[in-house]
Amino acid sequence: MIQRKRIVWVFTLGTILLLSACKTVAVLPTKTPVKKVDVASLASKIKGTYPKVDKLRSRIRAVYDDGKRAQQVIIQLRMQAQQKIWMSASMVIPIAKLLITKEGVSFYEKFQKNYFEGDFELINAQFNTSFTFNDFENLLLGKPFLDPNLGRWKQISNPQYYILIPQGRKAGLQPTLFFDPTTFLLKEQRFLIPGTLQNLTIRYTNHQRIQGENFPQKIEITLVDGQETQKVTLEFTRTDIPSAIYFPFEIPEGYKQISF
Repeated sequence: MIQRKRIVWVFTLGTILLLSACKTVAVLPTKTPVKKVDVASLASKIKGTYPKVDKLRSRIRAVYDDGKRAQQVIIQLRMQAQQKIWMSASMVIPIAKLLITKEGVSFYEKFQKNYFEGDFELINAQFNTSFTFNDFENLLLGKPFLDPNLGRWKQISNPQYYILIPQGRKAGLQPTLFFDPTTFLLKEQRFLIPGTLQNLTIRYTNHQRIQGENFPQKIEITLVDGQETQKVTLEFTRTDIPSAIYFPFEIPEGYKQISF
């Protein structure tokens, strides 16, 4: 009898341990963040908010403000996931076009009749950054530059947001990510640009839901360099998901190439 009880007890204990090891910690929507949340489960919830889209088209009201003056342009945006980002800017009349691909950046503007063609390495060398095509795409889709589902992350206590910072990451941008505890959408990402005094902040103040997917409706990009502050506000006034999309881009003859 004693031997039988011992076997039952061992079996029961083993079952409890096995179930405990296999279970996942659910992270539920709350008005305020949970202290000491299971970061892996939170990261999974966050990933579930990423928009799943192949093609995107939008009209953007863009305002640039350097503290001395503000200037507004209208941007027509077209995107194909993991392939191309196309922008056409106008101030009553078209003034510039931009095409970003995995290989690099092409740009021309009509006022000075200048153009630029180059890879990301050439641009990043000027600003001591490490941006890639994925970073530009993530910025426009409301996704963090660095995915919390990859690597090790640490939660920073905050009464309003889930705040995550990477652990053990020494090279490249060091992001601080802010997520809404109710929707798990990215609200803000901050970076200290290595080797500089520059601080880059990207805030997502509003989102919109289109065909079941969440997209930014308003993005505020602020670059602080010492005492100088530059700010770009992108307001997505008309966004849709087309079945087909085109990227017309050809540098006009006679334009002068910009070199860094």
